[in-house]
Amino acid sequence: MAQGRRPRSGRAGAAAETRAAAPRSFRVRHFRRERPREGAGPAGAGRAAPVPPGAAPVPARARARAAAGPALRGAVPAGRCRGAAPPGRVPPPPPRRCARARLPRGGQRPLLVCAAGLWSEQPPLTPTFPAQGLCVCADFPMKYILVTGGVISGIGKGIIASSIGTILKSCGLRVTAIKIDPYINIDAGTFSPYEHGEVFVLNDGGEVDLDLGNYERFLDINLYKDNNITTGKIYQHVINKERHGDYLGKTVQVVPHITDAVQEWVMNQAKVPVDDDKKEPQICVIELGGTIGDIEGMPFVEAFRQFQFKAKRENFCNIHVSLVPQIVCRSAKPIEMAVKEKISMFCHVEPEQVIFIHDVSSTYRVPILLEEQGIIKYFKQRLNLPIDDQPSDLLMKWKKMACRYERLLKVCSIALVGKYTKLSDCYASVFKALEHSALAINYKLDLMYIDSTELERSTEAENSVKYHQAWHKLCKADGILVPGGFGIRGTEGKLQAISWARTKKKPFLGVCLGMQLAVVEFARNCLNWEDANSTEFDPDTKNPVVIDMPEHNPGDMGGTMRLGKRRTVFKTENSVLKKLYGDEMFVEERHRHRYEVNPELTHCFEEKGLKFVGHDTEGNRMEIIELENHPYFVGVQFHPEFSSRPMKPSPPYLGLLLAATGTLNAYLQRGCKLSPSDSYSDLSDDSSPEKEFPYSDTS
Repeated sequence: MAQGRRPRSGRAGAAAETRAAAPRSFRVRHFRRERPREGAGPAGAGRAAPVPPGAAPVPARARARAAAGPALRGAVPAGRCRGAAPPGRVPPPPPRRCARARLPRGGQRPLLVCAAGLWSEQPPLTPTFPAQGLCVCADFPMKYILVTGGVISGIGKGIIASSIGTILKSCGLRVTAIKIDPYINIDAGTFSPYEHGEVFVLNDGGEVDLDLGNYERFLDINLYKDNNITTGKIYQHVINKERHGDYLGKTVQVVPHITDAVQEWVMNQAKVPVDDDKKEPQICVIELGGTIGDIEGMPFVEAFRQFQFKAKRENFCNIHVSLVPQIVCRSAKPIEMAVKEKISMFCHVEPEQVIFIHDVSSTYRVPILLEEQGIIKYFKQRLNLPIDDQPSDLLMKWKKMACRYERLLKVCSIALVGKYTKLSDCYASVFKALEHSALAINYKLDLMYIDSTELERSTEAENSVKYHQAWHKLCKADGILVPGGFGIRGTEGKLQAISWARTKKKPFLGVCLGMQLAVVEFARNCLNWEDANSTEFDPDTKNPVVIDMPEHNPGDMGGTMRLGKRRTVFKTENSVLKKLYGDEMFVEERHRHRYEVNPELTHCFEEKGLKFVGHDTEGNRMEIIELENHPYFVGVQFHPEFSSRPMKPSPPYLGLLLAATGTLNAYLQRGCKLSPSDSYSDLSDDSSPEKEFPYSDTS
């Protein structure tokens, strides 16, 4: 806001913030064109053509539009004209701003979305042709939907973007997604979890923002590292081109070179297949991180201001998410029509196009609320999409899943023992993987976060209350999970939790570091190697059961780990995890680690009952451990949570929930099929009678 201006509040402030957030060319303008005088220009120009006998007379407005030619026909952004005026015509005057902004006659009204105190606006543009009568065809121009935010970050852009993509995919369209982060980092690989939440890992090894995890889970797609654009990547790309001489001696500037690079990146990456059928996407949902007005995001805003004209109006739509200054919009109840009318009046939208997303029980409800309020019809008309107005079977599965989530009665408690427990986003994918699995077996997840340092003896001396509270949580949990992490802090507490799970036969799952520490704990307490440790924590240990990988580069931190999708081969038929994966010979999961189990010592563990049932394709890296004579004691070097989907729960996490609820053996005996009542899940078996599944909810 410019200095000296008094900030506005209330509805007027909301409307002003809406106009300020929209790119300049998006703002509403109204002007009139000079009507050409009769007889102006060449002979006969401007005069009405004779009407054939029996034909209806053509209105003067239609004659003028037909004579104007293609320069004034089609979708032309308000305030701009494509091409010059036809010969003999008086060129239109420059745009003139009225005292009160008005929509051009017949103009397309913007979309407004209010989500529990959130609203989003697609700035007003000129009319498009209706979608009625379109033929369904496989190929049409790429459609871009840009989601931006205002006021504060973390306001819900990611969930809205994911939900929009889910709805469009349910209509039979192929959807991809791009996340733009304006920070200068090349990627999220070196972030502290407390800085931006967890680092999500993609198949190609990309370390990206956790919002891409939302996209993959909602849309059931596999994205790539180039689907996450950062300022660092763009500037590195442009500087490399400049060093290579691609700009032929020109002065490299933010405009046009940085903005052009952003547009080219988006257009190229939007065409990359992300579904299993390897077909080119048709819709690209783009989320611009941060807020409009951030100085670091200005090049991206300018890039998309230009991009709207390059993509053409019928192929580009913008949704702006912001904070609504009405208290009622923060209510958990649906918003009344009177509030919709107020917002529509002050933000220049029709009441029917004000879409509210009130507080809901889970994010699975968001796509359903959008669909119920007519967003499919809006996108069909706004982007000329050859789709039906009715949702498909995919959205019906989402409805069943959301309804089940709200009706769950039985509870399964899992203790997550980690070091980043103060911020739940640090383990976002772990939580979602557990939730997917619990929902699939009709259980409500009770996830208890336990700071591993509070389980250590040092905490008992410093704060005995915290110590006993942490142990009380651990003891009452139905299952224990130790996720991945880095650094020595809290490792002794994690070892205590693993020892408890092993000796008390509590279902246990160790992921990445959790698996490595399970090996350390077993070496200390079962092999009597008291100083057994990882070289990450004690480089001079006499029993290095976990070592750094030969290719590990201790100098550079970014991108130096073993990253991305790797193959794990099962070396035995008698494996619980192999059965949970459907008796496959191998699985492909995503990795992110610098250390691994020492392959030279594995025979010592197997002699005592800790089996290494999975390894890499060369047989040198240990990927999966299982403990004999235990209900479920499993460790995996990879991160299966990154591949978990609402309708495709991750097998290791599903096994933990099944064991924690005492239903693992029944599930395995039934051929790893869920109840037919779980019809939304890809693991359900419609051919088996529901009564045969003792763990299904038949009420």
